[in-house]
Amino acid sequence: MFYQFYEMNHAALQPARAYADAVRLLYSNPLNPLSHTAWGRSVAAMAELFERTTRRYGKPEFGLHETVVDWKPVPVQERIVWSRPFCNLIHFERALPKGRKPDPRLLLVAPMSGHYATLLRGTVEAMLPHAEVYITDWVDARTVPLSEGRFDLDDYIDYVVDMLHALGPDTHVVAVCQPSVPVLAAVSLMEARGDPLAPATMTLMGGPIDTRRNPTAVNLLAEQKDLSWFRDNAIMQAPWPAPGFGREVYPGFLQLSGFMSMNLDRHIIAHKDFFMHLVKNDGDGAEKHREFYDEYLAVMDLTAEFYLQTVDTVFIRHALPLGEMTHRGVPVDPAAIRNTALFTVEGENDDISGLGQTQAAHGLCVNIPADRKAHYMQPAVGHYGVFNGSRFRAEIVPRIVDFITSYGRNGKAATAPKKAGQDGSAAA
Repeated sequence: MFYQFYEMNHAALQPARAYADAVRLLYSNPLNPLSHTAWGRSVAAMAELFERTTRRYGKPEFGLHETVVDWKPVPVQERIVWSRPFCNLIHFERALPKGRKPDPRLLLVAPMSGHYATLLRGTVEAMLPHAEVYITDWVDARTVPLSEGRFDLDDYIDYVVDMLHALGPDTHVVAVCQPSVPVLAAVSLMEARGDPLAPATMTLMGGPIDTRRNPTAVNLLAEQKDLSWFRDNAIMQAPWPAPGFGREVYPGFLQLSGFMSMNLDRHIIAHKDFFMHLVKNDGDGAEKHREFYDEYLAVMDLTAEFYLQTVDTVFIRHALPLGEMTHRGVPVDPAAIRNTALFTVEGENDDISGLGQTQAAHGLCVNIPADRKAHYMQPAVGHYGVFNGSRFRAEIVPRIVDFITSYGRNGKAATAPKKAGQDGSAAA
């Protein structure tokens, strides 16, 4: 009922949002003399701020229509190449000249943690010049009818395995944040049964492999509560008239509320600065705010079974590092990985996945030779900076590209990947 009440309140505000938008248009119209005054711009700014803080943000677009390959602009087209009820696999198809040597095939597994896969737009954009990029486009659970069945952590792992099979041999997989655990589990299971389509390399970025290391506020909350608390307080039924009406979900707005409350002062200051940018007619500053929050405030629901199983397995029981994780009754043993090369990336100031949580994968994958494992810690970035931003493009992307191009189908290094340096990198 709470979710339905939330929807009703949102609908009740629609007339006020429409009025605010009309006021904004009136007082920002250059034909209105008041739009050229500080008072008029203040009224328009207040109206826009109200409309933006009360609207529902839809799924953004990737909007990546061009990249640069071999110093030449190349058109890019999105194409769905694999589809299931809870996920589509998107290929960013580049119009490359015929006969050109193919680039590495890269499966980018986006987090299913409340935001859409478009949160990794910058990640995709940075990798497009170097690889054939595919990304998991997870579907909002409230839009999936009950007739499509359940989706839990075991299904997530199955999806990853199926996508790797669909892409074929010599694929490289990159997991950003939450999918680090299911991706490591999927590769472990594939290697354990001698699957020839196990990925050539596996890159884990800012993921909660072992949340006992440097626990963050998110980790501590999970440790303080039992699973029944999350079931009673975080799970709701998708409201009418959503296509998934009646499905038990973890609402995206709850996840967003948790993220924003962790840095509430920064978000308040950002919105105050946005207001002042509008009053001062600083279009560039205001547009940067819009771009960031159009993405950040667009959230999706997760299925209840996936959310609860993930909380229990990853954050409460620490099943993977303790050797207790199973997939449909089969033990998940990272020690089975022998052929897939491993690269882990962390951010120095990550407040979601603390330092050491991702690096813990090296201690679990004991049978990967040391010269085919590497770890890098990026100084002066938080969680978001691990997969986006200027430091990501300048420091992390070259290391990922170097790593995935160093290992071919036979799992042997063609050239040695970058090792430890003075800039914060460290080899495992």
